[in-house]
This record gives sequence, C-alpha cells and structure tokens, in this order.
Amino acid sequence: MTHPSGSSHKRVLITGGAGFIGSNLCIALATRHPEWDVVACDNLFRRGSELNLPRLRTAGVSFVHGDVRQADDLTRIGPIDALVECSAEPSVMASVDGATDYVVQTNLMGAYRCLELAARHGAQLIFLSTSRVYPVAALEAMPVVETDDRYELVDSDGVSEAFPLTGARTLYGATKLAAELLVAEFADTHGIPTVVNRCGVVAGPWQMGKVDQGVFTHWMLSHHRGDPLRYIGYGGTGKQVRDLLHVDDLVELVELQLADPAHWAGTTFNVGGGRAGSLSLRETTALCARIAGREVPVTSAGETRPGDVRVYLSDCSALYAHTSWRPTRGPEQVLADISTWITANEALVLSALG
Repeated sequence: MTHPSGSSHKRVLITGGAGFIGSNLCIALATRHPEWDVVACDNLFRRGSELNLPRLRTAGVSFVHGDVRQADDLTRIGPIDALVECSAEPSVMASVDGATDYVVQTNLMGAYRCLELAARHGAQLIFLSTSRVYPVAALEAMPVVETDDRYELVDSDGVSEAFPLTGARTLYGATKLAAELLVAEFADTHGIPTVVNRCGVVAGPWQMGKVDQGVFTHWMLSHHRGDPLRYIGYGGTGKQVRDLLHVDDLVELVELQLADPAHWAGTTFNVGGGRAGSLSLRETTALCARIAGREVPVTSAGETRPGDVRVYLSDCSALYAHTSWRPTRGPEQVLADISTWITANEALVLSALG
C-alpha cells in the first residue's frame, strides 16, 4: 500500500512497545518515518518481550522501561504528539487463573494513565481494544450451521459495532470495554482526538504465542517441533472459527490513523479479517501441516473453557466506509510468515516458549 508521505516531525509513544503488536508498530513507524521520534514503553512482564529490545534498538526506537500502571513512569517520558495504547494483559484465561488484579490494573488503570498523559499534552490517542468487548452469551446465541470443517454463521457477515453489549464478556473484555468508555469521556472533556480499534485475532512474526493467546503461532510452532495438539471444547472437533489479521495490515491502518488525526477523531471500528480471513482450528491444522511439511497428532478435549465462543467474525463494513484501507494478507500468508520467522529465529522462539 502507499504510505503517508510529507508527515511533519512528531513524537509518538507506543505503550506495550516491546510486545507483539507494539514492537512491530514501533519498528515500522521508525523505519518509514525517520523524521518521527518513536518511543517504546514496556514493563517487560510478558516472557519473550525482552527479545524485541535489540530489534527496537536497531530500528532507532527509544526504549523506556516503565509500567502504564505507574503515572510517574509515563510522566518522565516527556511531551508527546501521539500515543498508541498497545499495553494489555491479553489472555482471557489470566483472570480465571488468578491474575485478576493484574488484568484490571493493567488494562483499565493503565489505559486511564495513558489517557491522562495524552490529555496533558493534547496528544492523539489510538486505543487497541478487542472483539472480546462483545458478550459471550450473545455471541453464542448467533445461529450457526456445522459443516465438515467448521461452524458457519447463518445469514450474517459477522459482528458489527451495533452488536448488543449487555452481558458478561470475560474480565479481559470487560476491562477493555471500560477503558473504551474512558476514552470517550477524555475525548469529550479534553478535546483530544481518539480512535478505538476493536481488533479480532492479530497474528504474525514475533508473536510469542501460547494456547490462551496467540493460538495461530502456537499451532505453527507445534507443527515445526512435532508437538501434539488438542482441540479443546465443543466436543473436541476443532470447528471453532476466528478471523485473523496479519500484524502488518494492522500496522498500516494505525499508520494511516496517525497521519490524519482529524479524519479518525472519535471513531470506534471493528478491525479484523472478516469471513474471507477466517479459519477453523481444523483448517489451521491442515494449512500448518502443508506449510511445515509434517503432520502432528491432534487429540480432543471436549470440555469448553470459560469465555469461549464457536464463531467470531468481524464485520468491518463501517471501517471500510471510512477508509480505503483493506487487509491485503490472507490467512495462508499469515501462517507462512509465522513459519518463516520460526525457522529463522528458532533458538530465540524456543527460549521464550519452549
């Protein structure tokens, strides 16, 4: 795609800047916009985030070891023109497994601290939210049909921004939705330009994927190593469906949003691959086997985990009406790029995930 040109100097802070999305965003912005001062802030809590520090340094990104929960850590960064809030505890299972306080403090209070900083400097704020803001019971109530390889939504292109928000959605989703409400309040009170991107599954190189977060990377890594896999929930058939978006496509969208704050001010959009960019676990297994050149044993565990849903597809019609941006990298390219990255960086990947 054509990248914005003629952009004047600006100082851009990426919180969660050593994470998967944050590090890819930092490096892309610093490379494409040498006139910008790109700053990454991260507490390095997630295992594997430290592996991104050399990449950030090579790209000329300034790194601040700080925590979004601590106001002083953000204040010492100094004036900024834009802030992209990528920090989060993204695991749905984290609160179930006893990390409730960390989830709330990071996802909600961290976002509040970022909003305080943006308001102080009159900076644009781009908030990376999640499709998990939509309630689980309502998603599960959407009619589906079962085919040989997947569940399919009946007479629906997916979930739009108008989807009802009443009901429980996991603590992860609740904290992100609460943060979205704070974003709207700060935009109204302080007049700062804000954008909310409700992302579905984002995948690609440098994601330290695990079963509960980053499942597509986990699937590909398991095929590279020959490790067994399990289809969990819904009878263990592996027919659950998610749409996925290549991290590079998301980076290009955020770049456009940074280049034109006024055009994007006050917007909230679903951002995902949609039906064309969707895979079931069974389909993912077949693709991974073809790309990696080996099959792995797959067993079944029928018990459905808390907060799981059969199908999630992003309806991005509102986003597409607002911009010419479209995803250009399909699921097969996402998995192929992950495979290439694993092959080139196997020792590093295993040090974080092995």
